[in-house]
Amino acid sequence: MIGGFGDRSRYLLAGTSVLAILAMGTPAEAQDNQAIQAQIKALQAQINSLQKQVEQANAAAAASQKASNEDLDLKVRWRGAPEFSSADGKFKMKVRGRVQTDYNAIDQDEAITGEPNVSAATIRRARLGIEGVVWGDVKYIVEVDFANDTASLRDAYLEYTGLFEDFGLRFGNFKTFNGLEHLESANYLTFLERAAFQEAWTLDRQIGAGAIYAKDHYTLSAGFFGPRVAEQESWLQDVKTGSARLTLAPINQEGKVFHAGASWRTREGAQDLRGDPIPQNDQFFRYRARGADLRLADRFVSTPAIFDKDTFWGLEGLVIWKSFSVQSEYTQLSADSSPIFGVNPDPTYNGWYVEANWFLTGESQTYQRGVIGRPMVKNPVFSGGWGAWQLGGRYDVLDLTDKAINIAGCTLCGEQKTWLIALNWWLNNHMRFQFQYSESDIDGGFLNGANLDNGATIKGFGARAQVDW
Repeated sequence: MIGGFGDRSRYLLAGTSVLAILAMGTPAEAQDNQAIQAQIKALQAQINSLQKQVEQANAAAAASQKASNEDLDLKVRWRGAPEFSSADGKFKMKVRGRVQTDYNAIDQDEAITGEPNVSAATIRRARLGIEGVVWGDVKYIVEVDFANDTASLRDAYLEYTGLFEDFGLRFGNFKTFNGLEHLESANYLTFLERAAFQEAWTLDRQIGAGAIYAKDHYTLSAGFFGPRVAEQESWLQDVKTGSARLTLAPINQEGKVFHAGASWRTREGAQDLRGDPIPQNDQFFRYRARGADLRLADRFVSTPAIFDKDTFWGLEGLVIWKSFSVQSEYTQLSADSSPIFGVNPDPTYNGWYVEANWFLTGESQTYQRGVIGRPMVKNPVFSGGWGAWQLGGRYDVLDLTDKAINIAGCTLCGEQKTWLIALNWWLNNHMRFQFQYSESDIDGGFLNGANLDNGATIKGFGARAQVDW
């Protein structure tokens, strides 16, 4: 086909050249004017015919290209990983994932606690999944974590957004609507782990249904939940959690954010274990956290597993001012003791933290609709820059001492006060190295063999290499 276009083009050029030469005129005695006029008309007819053939061939080629594009109906672009979408944008799919490799070195104050020191590495997270859109109005995410040589389902939900703008109905396995740091992706956390109360109150993903209304300056979300995925086939009665969150951001500009929020959760322990419906085997809650806010540390403050109901309240605040940010959360958890374990009081525990962050290289925390997002590196290492350097400091408290002296098996239960400093190096938007030093002072502490953990100081260093897409 391409060769045909070239031949026709040469014919047109040759014909045009002949016409130009003939139009210049020749001596009368050498030419017959009538013969010349006849030749000109014949050449002109041939040129017109060739021109029509070229136009028809171009039209056929364009139609063929259009048909080929319609058959493919695919667009591809790079957003940290390949994203595929239909031409009309109603169908999208993007590969997502992360790998986080950690090292922990922890002095667990063995003389007091009886727990040996730790020097070990672990794959903290190794996740792979997909996210996208189908039929324009249904978003979906499915992600599996392969860390610790086991596969566990993480986010796995669909969200219908077609009722009206900024509103979504979500169904599946996802995080309960509680707290600022809980809803922030671990990819963007300043520290290796979330604050101690996150683990103690078991803020996590659960199977359920929720409604989300999210605008730039405020969000409102609420949901009703059942079990965590690992427990979904264990219980006959397990749909017993409700949660809600409200956030306000009267200032929400690039590099300038003021955010305040509150959240609530109430839950009851699951009942009637399948195949063994004995009340003593129902689900009961306990509250505990790891020392030094590190994954491989032991737990030095803890309650017994005697609670069958609890209610969580949380307040949260965030200020972003250019490269500097401050955030804090305060939480309370009221726990109801089960009568199965005798007469015990119903304590109210609390946990809180305050932290500050500073990008030395001028970047800023990002924020969108109630959630902290990915920082944008100004000068990536792979483009010849220094990347982004971030300093962070935190003070974190978990207090489990309320009514402890009257709770069977609690002794003092304990209070943990932890301070942390962190240095993070972002090579680009998707890769970073983290370094953290932390110390936890233990007051009280549950009975541990012949010792109490009271007065122990748990010291730890942690490092992480991370890539996400």
